[in-house]
Amino acid sequence: MINSDVYNYVNVLEKAADGAWMRNQAIAHNIANADTPGYKRQDVSFETELQHALKKNKYVSLDAKVNDLNDGRLSHINPRTYLDYTGYSYRLDGNNVDIDNENVELASNQLRYQALVQSINEDFTNIRAVLGK
Repeated sequence: MINSDVYNYVNVLEKAADGAWMRNQAIAHNIANADTPGYKRQDVSFETELQHALKKNKYVSLDAKVNDLNDGRLSHINPRTYLDYTGYSYRLDGNNVDIDNENVELASNQLRYQALVQSINEDFTNIRAVLGK
């Protein structure tokens, strides 16, 4: 994380990209274990924590919310892996991975990750333009 107000949005985008990367790994793990008896699907929780932190005060600008997050609260918002529908399985072997759903989730998450990386790159391009480099 970069400690400067110039990079506040970059820090938030970086945290979101970390969450998307973790979700990508969890989905890949799910796909790899689609035929493992008893395996339970994994997912990553991050967006809800970030949304909750940003909506804490709905009468404050997004800039103020991002600045507030970068004043120490952003480090407390971390993606976490959890087991999804642990008691649910539509298969006799106890596995609850739907390979078609995982492939859709993987494609969706890859698009999200690419958009986040592109946004980070654009922010750095804007910073370079302001600095005249």
